[in-house]
Parts: sequence; C-alpha cells; structure tokens
Amino acid sequence: MSAIEEGFIPLSVAVLTISDTRTVDTDRSGRLLIDRLEGAGHRLEKREIIPDDPYRIRARVADWIADPAVQVILTTGGTGYTGRDSTPEAVSVLFDRPIEGFGELFRQLSREDVGSSTVQSRALAGMANGTVIFCLPGSTGACRTGWERILHEQLDSRHQPCNFANLVIPGREQHGS
Repeated sequence: MSAIEEGFIPLSVAVLTISDTRTVDTDRSGRLLIDRLEGAGHRLEKREIIPDDPYRIRARVADWIADPAVQVILTTGGTGYTGRDSTPEAVSVLFDRPIEGFGELFRQLSREDVGSSTVQSRALAGMANGTVIFCLPGSTGACRTGWERILHEQLDSRHQPCNFANLVIPGREQHGS
C-alpha cells in the first residue's frame, strides 16, 4: 500500500541541520528525516546545514517561518548542553505558542534508548505564523525516535483525535479541546 492514501494531505517541510562539522555527505540525521518525510508522502521544500550559531539559526528559522511555502520546520542538532548547543535559545523566542508536550514525550520515549542521558535533551517544539517547528537532537537515533514515535502521526492529517498537520493546512484548523 502506498504511503499516500486517500485523505492524506502532503505537507511542505524544511529540514535544518545545525552542526559545526557535518556536510551534505555526512549528515545522516538530516538525511534520515528527509527520507522519512518523503517516504510518508510529504515534500522537502528546503534543506540547509548551518553552524551552531544562535543568530544564524534564528535568522534561518525566522526566514522559513515567514515563507508561506513552508508548513513544517524540522531541525536536528544543537539541543544538548555543550557550550556550542544553542538551538533552544535561538528558536524558542520565535514561537507564538510552545508545544510543551513534544519535549516531554520525546524525553520519555528516548529513555528507552539512552536511559537517564535523556535528561540532557532539550528537544522542543512550537508554532509560529502558522508553521510548526520541531527541534530534535543531532543523533540519527534521536531523529528516528522523533519521526517514528511522534512526528509521523502528528504530521498526518488523518491521525485522530488530533494532529499538527490540520493546524498548518489552510482552512483545516481543528476545533474543540
């Protein structure tokens, strides 16, 4: 059965890898996200790799939030506690509304793979200008967990009782609780 089934609405997704060392050839986490989103039937709208610099991260994400062609932004990298990790500080100020449950659920699910080390994950998400933004850690395993255990369903307009896809598709905003 095809990933694109009746009622599925593909979304336009931008993928931003935040790393001081990765290139297109070595960016396994960004590649995994792209493979998964395209395999699910979504469209890759933009892709970029930038250094872990809070001002460059904020500028790129702000540009994509302002672009009506981008409905979803997935970032990978910069969510830990090392001196260069600055994704939460760079991106959270752009949110109109944070999605607290994303980081909470991500850390809960990650505990199965990395144990107590999950407390060092600062994965986060939010909405801004009708765009949903999910910031994942830079490891391929973390991106796999985030996609397979949360994002795959939450970016599918058919997922019930609610999903983020219907919040970014014009005219489809869900009502209720």
